[in-house]
Amino acid sequence: MSRINLDPLLTFPDGSHLVVSTQCLKEGDFSCALYRVLVKADDGAAFQIISNHLAATTCLIAQEHAYSYALRLYPSAGAQLKKPPYLIWPGPRSTSLQ
Repeated sequence: MSRINLDPLLTFPDGSHLVVSTQCLKEGDFSCALYRVLVKADDGAAFQIISNHLAATTCLIAQEHAYSYALRLYPSAGAQLKKPPYLIWPGPRSTSLQ
């Protein structure tokens, strides 16, 4: 993940990562979504969306919602799961989604 500005929350045994995207919505609220990403040797990436957008009035609260959702999905990974705050990353380009 040398050139992709991602902040992995968790690394899975297959080498893929759980990442969060954080966006500012037009109304001033914030939204986060969780993705599973496999970064290829050429820095290309395959993204799989894990959650719908989790909205809140502040960036940190949206990221805390994403963290809580990740804990519910992967309860055994609680000790390894990175806590907020996270880097601001708007998500993958639609053409790279799989």
